[in-house]
Amino acid sequence: MPSAKKNKRILVICPYPEGVAAGQRLKYEQYIDQWRENGYDVTISPFMDMKMWSKLYEKGNFFTKAIGTLKGQLRRIRDLFRIRNYDGVYLFMWVTPLGTAFFERMVLWLAKGLVYDVEDNIFVEKSNDLNKFAKLLKGAGKTKVLVAGADHVITSSPFLNDYCLGINEKKQCTFVSSSVNGQRYVKADRDTNEVLVIGWTGTFTSVRFLDMLRPALKKLAVNRKFKLLVIGNFDYDFPEMNLEVIRWTKEKEIEDLQKIDIGVYPLPEEDWVLGKSGLKVIQYMAMSLPTVSTNYGTAMEIIDHGQNGFLANTESEWIERMTELIDDAALRSRLGVNARKTVDSRYSTDVIGHQYLSVLNQVFEK
Repeated sequence: MPSAKKNKRILVICPYPEGVAAGQRLKYEQYIDQWRENGYDVTISPFMDMKMWSKLYEKGNFFTKAIGTLKGQLRRIRDLFRIRNYDGVYLFMWVTPLGTAFFERMVLWLAKGLVYDVEDNIFVEKSNDLNKFAKLLKGAGKTKVLVAGADHVITSSPFLNDYCLGINEKKQCTFVSSSVNGQRYVKADRDTNEVLVIGWTGTFTSVRFLDMLRPALKKLAVNRKFKLLVIGNFDYDFPEMNLEVIRWTKEKEIEDLQKIDIGVYPLPEEDWVLGKSGLKVIQYMAMSLPTVSTNYGTAMEIIDHGQNGFLANTESEWIERMTELIDDAALRSRLGVNARKTVDSRYSTDVIGHQYLSVLNQVFEK
């Protein structure tokens, strides 16, 4: 009688602890249980621990960050000694943020197979107010080494995928969208007598995107009544606005999104943005929310203007689109229903899961 087929062992190397960073949480992390159900034994090795993660984007706390970085380096040294015990490596972003690409080259050499998952267009310098320590941990200079040598590259946008295809030696690159579990994203009934809420969610690293809307929102508030809801990990001040700021938590993420009537996704028209997956648009749309987004990057692939959301370029277009949605409840409902249908058909975990499995099965020869 033939013996049962042995599970393939995968080492996942990633920057952040499991379940906290959106780039991991709403991408491959959602599918780890599915990988296990399909014959993979998965071990996860984050660079930083929860203590370091909790202080990463705060100013100061240098000692905690320095100790956390040292511990991360030691974990990576341990990983180098155990990689050969695995059938392959799934690597997200970078191996270690410090120094040259030595650790990345070692993982490429030691791994029996390597899938490299790259988020955002980190080939391009991102201009923002990210603190120096957090910026150090972006590891952008190592990316080309990994893209070139990986057995398969998973990218966060069609634009980034085209770029990586020109670098990867095996010409094996696949765009896999961020995705959401539709069973979690449920729209709540809102009291029609409540003031209408325009909502934005993000981190302080992207607060400059929200600031782009300040002039339009000020002008909109002169003639229309609404509240601006900001969900993030920072304090925000906007004296001219009826404003509510909520601290993002994983536990209350859906509950807080349910307070929004219109989602907004402003972006600068920069090359770096072309690597973004449009995750926030997908989250709004999964909540059956009408969304207004900058007409640029991956959002253009997700939003069908006038059918499941709106796209805008100029300040006047932003004001016009938001005014239409404030004034017309039926329009909000129609766009929201179509938005949810789009997510269910193209961006749900039921749809995206097989794409990850297909790549894994190809690289690890299942």
